[in-house]
Amino acid sequence: MKVYHKKIEIETEARESFYNVTDEAKRFVLNIGVKNGLLTVYSQHTTCSIIIQEDSHDITDDGEKYLLQDLINGLNKIFPKSTKVGQYLHPGPKCLEYCQKNLQETEKETLNTDAHLRSSLIGRSESIPIINGEVELGNFGLIYFVDFDSVRNRKRIIAFQIIGE
Repeated sequence: MKVYHKKIEIETEARESFYNVTDEAKRFVLNIGVKNGLLTVYSQHTTCSIIIQEDSHDITDDGEKYLLQDLINGLNKIFPKSTKVGQYLHPGPKCLEYCQKNLQETEKETLNTDAHLRSSLIGRSESIPIINGEVELGNFGLIYFVDFDSVRNRKRIIAFQIIGE
């Protein structure tokens, strides 16, 4: 059994956003030539998730696919958007001080507690079987990297790992 790794970098916008990484994952499997194994897609970022979902085809006026917007709308009911300090316990005074002093973040840039909670609920990785060289996503499955953090544009890393032969 062998293990293979790959990372890609993307730039995300200062809004909750979805990035289809299915083609990158399939290309990685094809290039490695693994016939049977397991592909894991992982986000190292604590305000981001990896999900498998289908394409809903319809798009909102803001350019988001209906099904993905429905996910955001549902999560907004569970974890409302962070808009002010004190709305959630985090960030507390020590965290605010640390972020301002060590990370040069403004108070507004620390208002991403909702993104941390959403990522914790949804999860930061997906593991997908590889059978006969194919990524087993079913008829409609797509792999999305989700950035729930909307305080600023960021560079994000998506990690792929294959264990197989």
